[in-house]
Amino acid sequence: MSTERPRFKTQQEAVYFELREAILRGKFQPGNSVTLRGVAEMLDVSLMPVRESLRRLTAERALQLLDNRRIAVPTMSESRLEEIYITRFTLESFAAEKAMANIDAAAMGRLEEINRLHNRAIAERDVENYIYLNFDFHRQIYSYSGLEVILPLIESLWLQIAPFMRMISDRFAQEGDFDESEDKHLEILEAIGKQNATRLKHLIQDDILDGVRIQQEMMGWQVSS
Repeated sequence: MSTERPRFKTQQEAVYFELREAILRGKFQPGNSVTLRGVAEMLDVSLMPVRESLRRLTAERALQLLDNRRIAVPTMSESRLEEIYITRFTLESFAAEKAMANIDAAAMGRLEEINRLHNRAIAERDVENYIYLNFDFHRQIYSYSGLEVILPLIESLWLQIAPFMRMISDRFAQEGDFDESEDKHLEILEAIGKQNATRLKHLIQDDILDGVRIQQEMMGWQVSS
């Protein structure tokens, strides 16, 4: 994988990281719920670090604790989806612009490798890695921005939409329509290479808008123009 596993000071931090990565891979499906004990068994840890990690993820609105003490993905509404994507539209294009000047040849190499793996996941109909590598590509770009406040906000928004992106991609894969007509990531890399900030911002925004349109169409909601 493109990003190395960080070192953690506590087990709770490690569990929180594992759960975040699981959400970004779409392992928590909308409409399904799991128990605290089930999560602890999945990660082979005690209940205490799981309980604290889930508290943090609930505060980020990535998960919610149900009345029966089971954990589930929060319900997505039309207005909430629109708000998430409007916020992503603004924050991510700004982060990309800030990052552009700091992306050197070595960084470009890492981004190209993530994109290669992303395209391979598409070719192999590997939905989980397709979802994760898409986020990872963007995360890697924004990591060069130096924006300590905005980056956690962006990842919080990703955590809220990843399960729904997984649901949609699973459906595409089942219908044999799991493909991309154009490599938007390659265009983003070309814009970075040319230090074209305006082009880069537009491509990031178009990439986000493509995603929201697919989700809106799948949910039967009004599609953004």
